[in-house]
Amino acid sequence: MSTENIFVSHKPDPKWIAVDGYTLSHLHPDSHPHHKLLNNVLINIRDQGLPDISTYPVLAKFLALQCRIGKVEHALEIGTLGGYTAIWIATQNPRIRVTAIEIDPRHAEVARQNIKMAGVSDRVTVIVGAGLDVIPKLQEEVNVGGRPKFGFVYIDADKMNNWAYFQATVPMTLPGGCIFVDNIVRKGNIVCEEYQGDEGVIGARQVIEGAGKEERVDVVVLQTVSEKSYDGVLMAVVK
Repeated sequence: MSTENIFVSHKPDPKWIAVDGYTLSHLHPDSHPHHKLLNNVLINIRDQGLPDISTYPVLAKFLALQCRIGKVEHALEIGTLGGYTAIWIATQNPRIRVTAIEIDPRHAEVARQNIKMAGVSDRVTVIVGAGLDVIPKLQEEVNVGGRPKFGFVYIDADKMNNWAYFQATVPMTLPGGCIFVDNIVRKGNIVCEEYQGDEGVIGARQVIEGAGKEERVDVVVLQTVSEKSYDGVLMAVVK
């Protein structure tokens, strides 16, 4: 399920596009029950004028399968945009409940449209607000027993707050649960001197260096290439 003909703003290596297209054609083909639905979600995101920053399909499915491996019952997404990743997670995990945070009311409205279209409104909740405002309220609910801890967290929001989001979600994540931070390699710019003043690079390096000193987690960074870009994700497992 390639987005090549839906979004055209990125210009990766043609081989990356070809590999994603080839592998998905066999591993998530047109005949898959959710193929058309997920493609329609991307089309609606584009048609509604949202930016082309949804998680690409291969990574979205990877995250959904991580939830399945971990038998996750409750997931948290910080920065849902049009709800694409949340829908992937929910459709691949019929028992999971996803709490998605989105700061932009317009984006949240589109996300809710897509979630309804996907038939998962009963399991995916979109909360409108800044992550650093919403997360403490979720933590309070966890503390008083009104909300279970999360088995999976996906951070894909404003990059300068990566480390703040990471620190805030560790206490809300079950032992053995995973925290993923997207866009962490920045086309390799995290190690290029000329980009050290870039906010995305600063945010990525803060969470990498901070997580490396955090005794409550074990962490790795995985570089990725895709139909969108050369980038990567940070994965942390809570001890």
